[in-house]
This record gives sequence, structure tokens and C-alpha cells, in this order.
Amino acid sequence: MFLTITTTGTAENPATDLGFLLHKHPDRVRVESQSHGTAHVFYPEATAERCTAALMLEVDPVALVRRGRGKGRGGAPDTALAQYVNDRPYAASSLLAVALGGVFRTALKGRCALRPELPERALPLRIEIPVLPARGGAALVHRLFGPLGWEQVSAEPLPLDERFPEWGESRYVRLVLEGELRLADALRQLYVLLPVLDDAKHYWISPDEVDKLMRAGDGWLAAHPEHALISSRYLARHKRLTQNAIERLELVRLAESDGSEVEEIDNAVDEHADTQERPVPLAARRREAILAALKAAGAARVLDLGCGQGQLLQALLGDVSFTRIVGMDVSVRALQIAARRLRLERMGERQSARITLLQGSLAYTDKRLAGYDAAVLSEVIEHLDPERLPALEYAVFGAARPGTVLVTTPNVEYNVRWETLPAGHVRHDDHRFEWTREEFRAWAEPVAQRHGYTVAYVPVGDDDPEVGPPTQMAVFTRTGPDPTATPTATPTENTTTDTPKEGEAA
Repeated sequence: MFLTITTTGTAENPATDLGFLLHKHPDRVRVESQSHGTAHVFYPEATAERCTAALMLEVDPVALVRRGRGKGRGGAPDTALAQYVNDRPYAASSLLAVALGGVFRTALKGRCALRPELPERALPLRIEIPVLPARGGAALVHRLFGPLGWEQVSAEPLPLDERFPEWGESRYVRLVLEGELRLADALRQLYVLLPVLDDAKHYWISPDEVDKLMRAGDGWLAAHPEHALISSRYLARHKRLTQNAIERLELVRLAESDGSEVEEIDNAVDEHADTQERPVPLAARRREAILAALKAAGAARVLDLGCGQGQLLQALLGDVSFTRIVGMDVSVRALQIAARRLRLERMGERQSARITLLQGSLAYTDKRLAGYDAAVLSEVIEHLDPERLPALEYAVFGAARPGTVLVTTPNVEYNVRWETLPAGHVRHDDHRFEWTREEFRAWAEPVAQRHGYTVAYVPVGDDDPEVGPPTQMAVFTRTGPDPTATPTATPTENTTTDTPKEGEAA
């Protein structure tokens, strides 16, 4: 296997700076042992004007079979001969990606102790791989590398046999990438996309592969239009791991759009502009308003419906006046993140007795939600299709019937105050709608009347005199029995009755 990295330079910025970035001296040949062979790093040319670093990987086919133990392509029991007759020694694959990550480990991390300013510099790069398996052809190569900032992506198909052109093209291409990128970015892209294009790995896929993918894909994978395909192929089409990776990438994408860390995401709104302008983020002000309303209502047993990653649950646990707290969400992944945020596994017995996480949908009535003082739906309703709102209404106001219900939702009128939000766009891609203040009241008033509640409205965030607050909150207070209830009435939706243990995610 063979790969070359070439750059050009000037007297002020010599091309031989590539040696500092790769931590390999241009005047020496570096030989490193790999689990399946030997990696050689050398420089065919090294001048101030032009410098090329080459990585050649010599694969030991016997070591590949012995260490593989039947794992990966070419090792299946029904294709025993393929363990010895295959393209592994000649075509770029996960073997080359692993060697790349080992030999150029520091360069992938974007570090250079001697010249710390170099890793941040975009270099004119030319990367060439003479033989690259491409299951999907040249078109897939362009789909994968095209959105990553390369000025030129060339994937020349190689013939099956030059002596017999009528046989057509093979599944291999000669890859050439040219453009100005940071070297670390280019290496991380190759580390991920080489095995993706080969669509095979030579080693067993374990859960820590997701972490490797996230590290190597940092800064580019979450926004890549083919991130789902990349995740699936990189993880050898392992469904559970692929779903895990896609969900984590979605969190990264949302964090980037919010201008926040993944751990701090409020999964309701894009508040990037708000956090830039104000010392207190909108998500924090929303939680403060919710806590204040719950205390004013005298609530001790509280439901957080659509709890997401547990930011509000964390705030509720921090106040001892809330003695019983339940977080429910339809997403198991979100509940897992909430459990980690709350440190449920390390929580003391007394504290864990206060909190329960449930998996469930607000489109269905659920007996586990009955008997609570208050329920909170913070930035939840706008994620539902409008035709599903009556089901949510019955599940919360008709079946669970807490004493107080708090509903927060974005005020679409305020969107004009965010310069970073294009006109006509909602704050979050998953929002099915965003209401004006009048539209919110037109929904809330009939809901209150139908189920024996009164409703008041509280602005959250700075209340603009022209367009109102960024978030609007309705406070529903139960005043009597549900006028729509009858002794023989039965819910029209399915009813959930199973109850997990306290302190555990369903």
C-alpha cells in the first residue's frame, strides 16, 4: 500500500515544514512495526519549493490471517482461500488507515511542539493513493471528498486488466486530492474514509470504534451530507453502533448550531445568537422561569415530559423542595445521556429515590403519569406534528391531570431579532411549527376550557415591546374536574402501564 503527501512552499514558508508537522525528518527513513506488517516513511523529495512524504505499508499476509482469527473480509469460514489470496497487500484499506493513525499520530491530533503555529496553517496539499478500493465507484469518491474543501478530487478508475480493455473497469481507482487544508484535517478525513470506501475492516468492530469515529470526524463529519453512510460503513454496518454514532453526530451538529458544548445543549431551540448577546443563555432563563412557576404553584411532585438530556431534571434535583421527580422521553438515547448527566449510577440512595427516568410517548395515555402536582412540557409541542397535538392534550390534561401544567414554546415573532436566522426559517430543523403569541393563545385557551383549567401567560427572556419575548410560557392551573370525562369513558389511545425501577432509564 502506498500514499504520498506533497506540499509546496516559499523561502519564508518552506515546504519542508511538512517534516515538522508529520514529526518525521526528511533526511531519514522511518520504519515502524505494525500489527499486520511494517510501515516505512520516507521523502522522495524535500526542498524549500516542494516536499513529498511517502507512507508505504508492507502487509504480512500470514500475520493478517493469524491476528484476524477469521474476522473481517477474506476471513469467513466459507472463503478460506480468500484469507491468503486477496488485495490487502496492494490496495488502500483499513490497514493503511490504522498505519496512518499510528505513524502520524501527533499530526492527526494537530500538534507540533517545536512549531505550534504550523498545525493551524492551511497548506497547498496534494495527496495521492495509486490503488484505492471504491465500492460505489468514482461517483462515491466525489460524494465523500467533494464537500470537504478540496479544490480538485480525481478518482480515475483502473482497468481490470490493461491487456484486455474489453473486460472493463475494476472497483479500484487512483485517487488524487488537491487543495488548501490543514494537514490534520486531511489526515483525519483519510483515516475515516479509506475504510469507508473499501467498505471493509480487517479487525473486530467494538463499541470504542464509535469514539474513534467521533474523534477523527471532529469538525467535519457532523455537517457532511453523507454522514449516515460514512457511519454505517465505518462501523461495518453494525446497526446499534451506527445508530449510536448518528445520534452523537446529531448532538454535535446541534451544539455547533447553538454555539455551545454538546453537554450544554438544550434540545429545543437554537439560541446561538442569544448566548452571544446576553450573559445568561436563553435555556438557563427558561429553566429559571419554570422553577419559579413550580414554586409559586407549591409543586413538590413534578413530571418533566420530553425531558431530553436532563438539563431541567438536574435543576430540579438541586432544589430539595421537589421531592418526587420523573423525567420521560421517547428517545432512549436522550435518557441515557440524562442518566450520565445526573450521575445516576453514583447517586446516593436518598437522592436516587427522588428521581425516575421513563421511556414513553406523549401520544399515548400513561398510568405512570397520574397523581403528580405539576407537569412541564419545555420546548416539546413544536416538535410534534399538529395533528398529534390532540393526543398529547388528552394524555396530559385529560388522563394525567396534574394540578399545574407548564408549556413553553418559541415565539416565532421574535425570530426577526436573530440576524443569524434566515428569514422564514424555524429555530430548529425538527420544529414542525412555531407559533405567534396569538396562535399560542388560540391553542391554549380551548385546551384549558375543555379540561377544567385556567391559563395565564408568562414571558421568558427579554420582552421586546414590538415582537414579545423569545420564549412564551403558558401556566395551566386545574380548577375542577374534567368536563369531558364520563364514568364510562375510555381513552382512544393505547395505555402504558409497565413501570421501571426508580432511578433507571427504561
